[in-house]
Amino acid sequence: MSVVSHAREAAGQSAPVRHDWARAEIEALFALPLNELLFRAASVHRQHFDPAEVQVSTLLSIKTGGCPEDCSYCPQAQRYQTGVQATKLMETDAVLEKARQAKAAGATRFCMGAAWRSPKDRDVPKVAAMIREVKALGLETCATLGMLTGEQAHALKEAGLDYYNHNLDTDPEFYDSIIHTREIQDRLTTLEHVRDAGLKTCCGGIVGMGETGRQRAGLLRTLANLPVHPDSVPINRLVQVEGTPLHGTQEIDPFDFVRTIAVARILMPRSMVRLSAGRQDMSDELQAMCFLAGANSIFYGEQLLTTGNPDTERDMALFARLGLRPMQVRVDAEHGHGAAHAGGGSGHDIIELPQHPRSCAA
Repeated sequence: MSVVSHAREAAGQSAPVRHDWARAEIEALFALPLNELLFRAASVHRQHFDPAEVQVSTLLSIKTGGCPEDCSYCPQAQRYQTGVQATKLMETDAVLEKARQAKAAGATRFCMGAAWRSPKDRDVPKVAAMIREVKALGLETCATLGMLTGEQAHALKEAGLDYYNHNLDTDPEFYDSIIHTREIQDRLTTLEHVRDAGLKTCCGGIVGMGETGRQRAGLLRTLANLPVHPDSVPINRLVQVEGTPLHGTQEIDPFDFVRTIAVARILMPRSMVRLSAGRQDMSDELQAMCFLAGANSIFYGEQLLTTGNPDTERDMALFARLGLRPMQVRVDAEHGHGAAHAGGGSGHDIIELPQHPRSCAA
């Protein structure tokens, strides 16, 4: 059977969720003719989601800059001269006001990011207070605070946190070319602590950092072969910031970016696949192709931590042109402060995805 015939046959079937992908299999998906790859990804998407719905999140930097890490892409690293000024942790009332604004603008999930290598124990109660107040507004909550201990993860869960973001960033083979102040295993350990605490995971990576196609396949392979698939998988297109080592890197081909979205959808069929950083410079047509390829989540609002994002009016205008609508989320009282329901394409609610995403913007 030809590769094209196999892709068409597989697109009409509900393939089992796997955690044993080989790199060669994933590279073969990337190599499919683009139309065939999009057909297969869109078919998988429809098996698990309503393709006309997009989950909308807002991200707030609650503590900006001054990070001791050396991530080559990040303008918040204190060692790089990027013009980002370090700030103290925001007060809870100020965070709550931003959350109210996000909800009024249509966001259903509110993500809080702090530029820490890892939070100090004295910081956790302050963030926990923010989580409780935002949760009380009826929003899903997400945080990205760096590496966590098991105790810190449990404390955030008890405060009502729904999701924790901790990205792998790139293929383990390429990781040491991008970051030197922590190892990939540090990230995997934090994800383990998050899962053990009963939190949902938001975990993805960044493309366009000079990695090869093989390494993009390696990033997705690592994500898809985690013990539980991330509930949200943010796929970021590098935002180049002057002063960071990756400024001036050759940009990823737009079709290669679309392919990355499509392959992520096929490998992790029940996960939310999010268009994250880099949307500001994407045309409406490129974003439309990404939605066709299976992306069903975006960040909403003008700012992602320290980089720009399309404003809400542009996003809503694009949704109207494409016939898309924001995904509705409601809290199930039977599950305490926890489970959020999103409308799925199968005609029933998804309570906890059977597959159990440094920033939510990233």
